[in-house]
Amino acid sequence: MLLTWIAEVADEPLVLEPTDRQAERETNTWWLGAEDEDRPALSASEVVAAFEWTAESIRLRIRKTGFAGTATFYVWHDEQAGQLRCSTGSVAADELPFGSAHVTTDDLGAIVESFLSDREPGFVAWSALEAAGGQSEQTASASEAVPLPVWARSVGPVPH
Repeated sequence: MLLTWIAEVADEPLVLEPTDRQAERETNTWWLGAEDEDRPALSASEVVAAFEWTAESIRLRIRKTGFAGTATFYVWHDEQAGQLRCSTGSVAADELPFGSAHVTTDDLGAIVESFLSDREPGFVAWSALEAAGGQSEQTASASEAVPLPVWARSVGPVPH
């Protein structure tokens, strides 16, 4: 089912409105999961290929609309939710709308492998939620946070 859902993202409603980023996120963000019994049957390479196909399909769709701005399709593994998430926004890859530390990467395979190998999707150990060194969240150094890897692909006519 996961591969089907990834492919369906290419045909879902798409909003590219640089002045309304919230509308973009609400319309263009998708939460994708896989049943425990389906994970071992999936390979990272076929999931990566499905996302690459979807990115290319979205790029072609955007081209047909005449949208002239920057657009990026991006994918990340939300460990707390146990899901792969993807979205499209009228931003460059270095301007993705994350409120926490993140880093763009060309290695979608590592993100997918992290998702597929998650034996308890959506479960995060309490110890993993505690700030490093027993510090409170307010005093923990932002530099100690591991940035979220995000795969990003330009899908707009203006490459950045």
